[in-house]
Amino acid sequence: MIDAFAKDHLHGRLRRDREALLWKLDGLSAYDARRPLTVTGTSLLGLVKHLTAVEARYFGEVFGRPSPEPLLRWQDHDGSDLWAAEDETREQIVAAYRRTWDHSDATIAGLPLDAPGHVPWWSGERPNTNLFAVLVHVLSESVRHAGHADILREGLDGRTGLRAEHEQRIDADARAAHWAAIERTARSATASAAATSPATSAAASAADARGTA
Repeated sequence: MIDAFAKDHLHGRLRRDREALLWKLDGLSAYDARRPLTVTGTSLLGLVKHLTAVEARYFGEVFGRPSPEPLLRWQDHDGSDLWAAEDETREQIVAAYRRTWDHSDATIAGLPLDAPGHVPWWSGERPNTNLFAVLVHVLSESVRHAGHADILREGLDGRTGLRAEHEQRIDADARAAHWAAIERTARSATASAAATSPATSAAASAADARGTA
């Protein structure tokens, strides 16, 4: 009984976070969806492509159920799953992600939580595992990257939220006031700490100077 509950609960959370990730692409231009938004090149479409490979491998190869999606051998991984190539469209990448869901869902539904799996790229740790551990691992990856996507989208146009139905209208004035209050608190706390700790006063002064430059 508890196994069925655990599987349904974890699987439900995975489904929710898949949809949340795709929602972060909603309304974006082709350029904004694929352009690098961090110094390491992270992009929204790249996150979708990456999680496609993650699910395809963990719910495919690990349980002897290879994904029908074309993938490099894990030994040949070159980071190309982290960004959209010039000849790849948003529609193609999203469609591949959704097809991979179907393959993953079939694995999750068809195997018990203690079904054995083997993760060859975990060879230095614990290559022999089971569906429960893999489901938790993939869910953790999906939650992590959905969080990345949330921050990236906020930086683009201020839109935030876990799901579309919970999105609230952007109140630019309220947001600016909230930001200003947090900034004032940060500066006040830094000044207070510097006053009571001479060893940090020089560093605090330098940080303040950079912030007002």
